Amino acid sequence: MHLIHDDTCPSFEGTLELIGRRWTGSIVKAAGEGARRFGEYRAMIEGVSDRLLSQRLKELEAAGLIDRTVIPTTPVQILYQLTPDGQALVDALLPLAQWSKRRSGHRGAKQVPLA
Repeated sequence: MHLIHDDTCPSFEGTLELIGRRWTGSIVKAAGEGARRFGEYRAMIEGVSDRLLSQRLKELEAAGLIDRTVIPTTPVQILYQLTPDGQALVDALLPLAQWSKRRSGHRGAKQVPLA
C-alpha cells in the first residue's frame, strides 16, 4: 500500500466539493446549454429556490467559473455566462455524466441524483 498525495489532491477535492453542492451541477449544465439570465436558470432547473440559485451563482462566480455582467439599462439586466474555465469544467464533466447515466441501469447500483 502506498500513500496518495500530490499537489493536485487539494485542488481536485475542492473542485469536487464545489460541484457536488446541491444544484451546482444543474446550474453549470444550464449555463452550458445557454442560460444567461436568472429567470432562464430558474426555468431550466426545476425545484431550485431563488435564494439558493443566487447563492450558487455567486459561488461559481467567486470560483472563476461564471462571469456576471451588469448591463445598465432600465431595468438593469444581469447576465451570467461560463468563463473558459467553466466551459472546460462542463466539458470535463460530460464523460462523468454519461458514465452515471449508463451506471444507473446496472443491477444493484444506487441511483445518485446529479442535482
